[in-house]
Amino acid sequence: MRKFALLLSVITIFTLSAYLTEVKENDPDIAVNMETAEKPVEGIKVIEPQKLFGIVIDSLKIKEEVIQKNQNISEILTSYDVSQVKINKLAEASREVFDVRKLATNKKYTLIYDEVPEIKLKAMIYEPNAIDYVVFNFENEVSVEMKHKEVTTVARSIAGVIQSSLSQTMEELHMSPQLTNRFVDAFAWQVDFQRLQVGDKFKLIFDEKQVAGKTVGIGEIKGIFFEHYGNEFYAVPYDQGDGTEFFDEEGESLRKALLKYPLEFTRISSRYSGRRFHPVQKRYKAHRGTDFAAPRGTPIRSVGEGIVLEARYSKYNGNYVKIRHNSTYTTQYLHMSKITSGIKPGMKVKQGQTIGHVGSTGLATGAHLCYRFWKSGVQIDALKVDLPSAAPIKKEHLARFQSTRRRIIKMLNDIEFKENGVPLIATNKFVKTTNL
Repeated sequence: MRKFALLLSVITIFTLSAYLTEVKENDPDIAVNMETAEKPVEGIKVIEPQKLFGIVIDSLKIKEEVIQKNQNISEILTSYDVSQVKINKLAEASREVFDVRKLATNKKYTLIYDEVPEIKLKAMIYEPNAIDYVVFNFENEVSVEMKHKEVTTVARSIAGVIQSSLSQTMEELHMSPQLTNRFVDAFAWQVDFQRLQVGDKFKLIFDEKQVAGKTVGIGEIKGIFFEHYGNEFYAVPYDQGDGTEFFDEEGESLRKALLKYPLEFTRISSRYSGRRFHPVQKRYKAHRGTDFAAPRGTPIRSVGEGIVLEARYSKYNGNYVKIRHNSTYTTQYLHMSKITSGIKPGMKVKQGQTIGHVGSTGLATGAHLCYRFWKSGVQIDALKVDLPSAAPIKKEHLARFQSTRRRIIKMLNDIEFKENGVPLIATNKFVKTTNL
């Protein structure tokens, strides 16, 4: 019986094949249709699957949320019926990729899930910043990946005329505080940015990092021009092999042995004075420091490389750190909310290293940093000290630097201000792309 069924199947296939061959020979139209049915038809657009964060989302549901205060990943996942077993596996898989305990309040996350036949979470994507994102995948085996969005670097140039303050003018130009801080650091020893005047002008050429057309950070600064009280200053970046620094037109370094400010650009609330009315003690006395008003928690940086002499709490100074930079210069940072973990007497710190955070401990009425400065054992005004510059352009780099300087200064001079003095965003010069 089995042999008969097999023989019948062979006869049927042979008969069908012969029939199709006869139809193809007698009816050209049908023959063409049969041939074209085996090939993709030209002119028909192939629909690509829709993706989000690299995941195919056709027919799936998308929900975007932000992390709430004190919310943890377990709370989010259990609301989508993810088992505790899977949550534990996720925590284990995340250990080398991202610490799931560090979900930050107000950071965005995206849920990708299916509703048919029942709600089933496919993936959760957490975005700790504008570039990076973490994919928690629940399909089959639980997996965790750290990925990065494509970053485009756009060369920008801006020009501005100060009407009130540098910060406000930069804000009107839609520039980030990060760019303002780096601008100020470049000229910190040439210009007192606390005493700018209306009509001071500036131009910058810099790289701006973008993701999907949105600014996410500042890249290299290619050149700066600043006019202050009628004096013109240029900052030309150049790398002599030890990292990029800014130099003036003559090849002298704009960087001093110490940074001028222990905080990124902020407001001076009280200057060094021989007689100042103390806001707590309600009497006139000498103020041997410079007070920088800043929000609580603002990072405080060491103005130079050195050795920590003291890092402790006292009744009047609050939490403070004192650093000896060399045999001549010593600095002190008072009223910290906390001293950075690991900062202890005897340890070496680098220039720009965070040593604590702004607070109001000790004899203080509000959040600020009192910055003190010693030269050869004598307390002096940190904002008036004349420090030696860092190394100038070396002889072997001079010709190349001069070529770079001419090119940068020409580019800066080509940027024009509006005649009425209104801040101007100049046209972008070029665009280039990099992938992280």
